[in-house]
Amino acid sequence: MSQYVHQRWGTESGFPQGPVYSIAQTKDGYLWIGTEKGLVRFDGLRFELMQSAASPQPALTHVLGLMADADGGLWARLRHPALTLFRYNGAVFQDVMNLFGRPQASVSAMTRGRDGAPLLWVLEGEPSAIVLRGNRFETLAAPANFSRSAVLALAQTADGDLWVATRDAGLFRLRNGNVSAITEGLPDLKVNALVPVGQNQLWVATDAGIVRWDGTKLTKAGVPSALNGVQSLAMTVDRDSNLWVGTNSRGLLRVNAKGVASLEEPNGGTNAAVTALFEDREGNLWIGSESGLDRLRDSAFVTYSLPEGLPTDGSNPVFVDSEHRVWFAPVAGGLWWMKDGQHGSVTNDALEKDVVYSIAGGKTGLWVGRQHGGLTHLRFDGGAIAAHTYTHADGLAQDSVYSVYETRDGTIWAGTLSGGVTRLSGGTLKTYTASDGLTSNTVNSILERSNETIWLATPDGLSELSNGHWRAHTSKDGLPSEDVNCLFEDGSGVLWVGTASGLAFQDSGRFQVPAAAPASLKEPIFGMAEDRYGSFWIATSNHVLRVSRDKLLHGGLADGDVREFGLADGLRGSEGVKRHWSVVADPAGQIWFSLNRGISVVDPGRLKNNSAPAIAHIQSVAADGTALDLQHAIQIPGGRQRITFSYTGLSLSVPERVRFRYWLEGFDHKWSEPVATREAVYTNLGPGPYRFKVIASNPDGVWSSQESSVAFAVEPLLWQTWWFRVSVVLGCMIFGLALYRLRLHQMSSRLNVRFEERLAERTRIAQELHDTLLQGFLSASMQVHVAADRLPEDSQVKPGLTRALQLMRQVIDEGRNAVRGLRSSSSASLNLEDAFLRIQQELVRPGSVGDRIEFRVVVDGTPRPLQPLLRDEVYRIGREAVINAFRHAKPKNIELEMKYSSSDLRVFVRDDGCGIDPHVLKSGRDGHWGLSGMRERATRIGGQLKVWSGDAAGTEIELSVPSHVAFKDHRNHTLAWVAEHFQRSRGHKREDRNGADK
Repeated sequence: MSQYVHQRWGTESGFPQGPVYSIAQTKDGYLWIGTEKGLVRFDGLRFELMQSAASPQPALTHVLGLMADADGGLWARLRHPALTLFRYNGAVFQDVMNLFGRPQASVSAMTRGRDGAPLLWVLEGEPSAIVLRGNRFETLAAPANFSRSAVLALAQTADGDLWVATRDAGLFRLRNGNVSAITEGLPDLKVNALVPVGQNQLWVATDAGIVRWDGTKLTKAGVPSALNGVQSLAMTVDRDSNLWVGTNSRGLLRVNAKGVASLEEPNGGTNAAVTALFEDREGNLWIGSESGLDRLRDSAFVTYSLPEGLPTDGSNPVFVDSEHRVWFAPVAGGLWWMKDGQHGSVTNDALEKDVVYSIAGGKTGLWVGRQHGGLTHLRFDGGAIAAHTYTHADGLAQDSVYSVYETRDGTIWAGTLSGGVTRLSGGTLKTYTASDGLTSNTVNSILERSNETIWLATPDGLSELSNGHWRAHTSKDGLPSEDVNCLFEDGSGVLWVGTASGLAFQDSGRFQVPAAAPASLKEPIFGMAEDRYGSFWIATSNHVLRVSRDKLLHGGLADGDVREFGLADGLRGSEGVKRHWSVVADPAGQIWFSLNRGISVVDPGRLKNNSAPAIAHIQSVAADGTALDLQHAIQIPGGRQRITFSYTGLSLSVPERVRFRYWLEGFDHKWSEPVATREAVYTNLGPGPYRFKVIASNPDGVWSSQESSVAFAVEPLLWQTWWFRVSVVLGCMIFGLALYRLRLHQMSSRLNVRFEERLAERTRIAQELHDTLLQGFLSASMQVHVAADRLPEDSQVKPGLTRALQLMRQVIDEGRNAVRGLRSSSSASLNLEDAFLRIQQELVRPGSVGDRIEFRVVVDGTPRPLQPLLRDEVYRIGREAVINAFRHAKPKNIELEMKYSSSDLRVFVRDDGCGIDPHVLKSGRDGHWGLSGMRERATRIGGQLKVWSGDAAGTEIELSVPSHVAFKDHRNHTLAWVAEHFQRSRGHKREDRNGADK
């Protein structure tokens, strides 16, 4: 049982003008057509006329023969005298005969041997049969053993025999080097085509009919008489063992066990000659003729309607009984059946005058629900049919019976259009209506579940009858709509409900809509059935679907889990009809549909076994409209705004349904969503390497694991090169460094000016104090002293003068100390380290407690000259810290560390004494200004003072002064500072990485 979907391509469809001589398919999935105009490549949608890119090559026209070899190459035989045979390997056209040292030879026939090696009939002086093995030709037979008649075809049977068909000398067989002429039994000496079958059999087509080699002789046994006298030009045998014959005047013939069938002429109704036949890897039959290219595809569905002589265009119920008889009801009225190509009608009880709404059956016979005539029961006894009809007068709820169902125990349920539902059991009729608990008096569908509960679908919800109790289910229970059209229980006992708003199923007492259901499953659902492979077949208001049951039930529908069928699959319409039974499974596992344009049937097993994967190919890459050469490494100049990838998926059965996913490695993070477009565009890609990949799915939604890919690189523009970026970074660093040095120079200059001004002011004050105030006090003191010396010892005035002299001496000493403070310290002539070392000598007397304290000065780095004023301030801060440690900390060890670096000067004073009270550390001590004075001095010179102290942990005081403030030669150390910080940052990064590793 087969029907074929026919499609034709002519010049109006883009096919090059001219007759078709040969057809072949290479391993990459492309279909190749040899025509008068040249070699044509076809991907299912577009025809491409191929030409050799080599300028010395002649035009590739009049392609008489094509053959695909085992390596994926294509061999083409031409009529051209200078080039009779070439091989195309996907990139290069090769002159085969010239390549193997026989430039003068021509080829008149070729075929692919049983081991995949090319077999050729070569004309070079004397004709000979040769085979290409490895890189050399081998002669299979001496030329003298053959007739000089032109050879039209070659074939090799599975047993190794080579068969040679000639124009006027008949048929020859080459076996083990021996040649024998086979002419007895040939209808004509002109042999046009040969087709091997089995181990050693052969179909032979001549100008006067077809015969068969049965292994020992040519015979007409098993050849239908309808083939006698037929001029056959081409032959092939398909995967279903059908013999297809292309004739000169009778179009295309199919030969099988049922006889000879003349199919619709692929040339559109004329009797033009069929010159080429080929079956591709998907089972499509390709037919070449003088007017173009045709394809016959074995459709998934077989449809019955008016063209098959049946009085139906669908739109009514369908039912298959236990004897595989299909029952259907035409729209105009009546009840019909068909089986094994036969059909007929039932006229009992005036069924032919009434419209049938519903058909059901079981062990009690056939039950028919009618528009006006009630419920009719048909019983079959041999060839006789007995009928009995129940009407309203017999107790039926209503004579308009819309749905009929027979339960396992033989009980009949008849749902009406507006009168409720009637149960017929043991000859007794009982009616249930809305007053009994039915959700509506209109019953669309009835179902008995495996637990023997009865479910009724109505426009107002679902009604469940269990043990005499009614229960209603509505949208509150999860139904997508209360208008329920159909019911179905699958093999695992799950109840499925088809409503006006889509599909639902019952789970734990509630109804659920399948997760991530496609839009087609949210349409009105009119019918459901399940096949033996775990798939649902569903008819909606606009679609015919196959859906994976498990994926639908548990969520996670993926590509290929939902398949839509349409006209390309053999359907004449894809709109379901609203009837109680519009989708049913027959005992053989086939699924029957009643649709708007006929009754269709599909064999899921046949459909499942014919799914070949699609083969993806990247056909071209273009940058801003300029095509790039895919045969070499692709380098795309920088600045290109638009890069376009054109690709195809080789599935020739229904190429419109092929879907693609693509991934640009280096830009995308994952595969794209499935798309139907055959082009991907990327804009403004950055420089660097990329790889574009694409995969394809066949019309059944099955994704191929084979991907096609192309690597390319986008070259950087000038400002995108690494050396340009490094130069910019270095330039920015140098510019920043220059700004930094300029800023340091400005700050240092201002500080130096301030230091010099302060030093000059202090010097001036010290000079004035020394030259005026102190000198005046000294002079006055001397005068008073002279006066006191002249007074007698017992003078009453002398004690007062003595006291005045003491006060004046005290003021003079304080004034000298102030002047000393304004000038450089007494240790100015010493370096800072030596000055700090003398502090202990100044503070501690030999043999005292302080003499037992270990005091040391440590220098880290290379000492550098300090600003004079800043040196004194650093010295006084360090001195104050050391004095405090000696006087108050009660330490055993005191350490003063001076650290010279390119970025700053640091002075640390550490002791292991008793520490500083936290309150004193924070607020200071009344009447004592040591810490606060140190902080003030540090702030005044642009430095920072930090103090750490703890009980029994000692005290540490840190003074830090920036290098541009502290040192005279800070400019010479700026680059050293940059290098030091660079090394420090690298050290931090290494530490971070080590930390991360840990």
